[in-house]
Amino acid sequence: MIRIENFSKVYKDFSVDDFSLTVSRGSVTGLLGENGSGKSTVIKAVCGIHFPTSGKIFLDRNDGNFIETGSEPQLASALVGYVPELSCLPADSFVMEFLETAAEVRGLSGQEKIRSVRKVIADCSLESVLDKRIGRLSKGFSRRVSFAAALVHNPPNLVLDEPFSGLDPSLIIQMRRLIKALSREKAVLLSTHILQEAGQLCGNVCIIRDGRQAAVGDAGKIASDFKAADIEEAFMRIMADRKDE
Repeated sequence: MIRIENFSKVYKDFSVDDFSLTVSRGSVTGLLGENGSGKSTVIKAVCGIHFPTSGKIFLDRNDGNFIETGSEPQLASALVGYVPELSCLPADSFVMEFLETAAEVRGLSGQEKIRSVRKVIADCSLESVLDKRIGRLSKGFSRRVSFAAALVHNPPNLVLDEPFSGLDPSLIIQMRRLIKALSREKAVLLSTHILQEAGQLCGNVCIIRDGRQAAVGDAGKIASDFKAADIEEAFMRIMADRKDE
């Protein structure tokens, strides 16, 4: 579980203010917003890349206990698997070599490392590209390698930043199936611009607008609250309200 409580992050010309959200294990929660709305600010704080100006973020240790990211950043990092929108994978590395290194960086060795690497290879369907250099992979396989690296230490929480960006429809379907499978055992926070995917994948949705939470809850209920047919129409109405202010 990921629990964000009254999170604020203040920059010189932008801030996220009083943001709260709970991402439960066994589900996918969608974080929706336009560019510059504050999505990345929230995601980076959950992953311990930066810290709140005020408020707190708690991560489930998978045993019913929580740690606070600001006070235990190294442990927090171990509890999250992060797949960024833009993958920064080493182009010259072979896939198998990279995954083994990723496991070692996470402190895995011996049989534990072997089992973990084998599992993410199977989960992400990478068997056919293990002997290929990452720089020669298709975008879809590169994205799968990013998923595998994020999952190799079996974190209870998974954060996905625009996982469908730039993928063709068939690859989007593959990624959707993978995310659904992973969400059975993990708390998944998913940031996306593709509202249709949010409606299909996410049990709960949070819409962030100009650094503030504009709506949160079940996608169907949000649509109903805004007298909309679906989450896409509700999102557009929320954005239109801002322009009318």
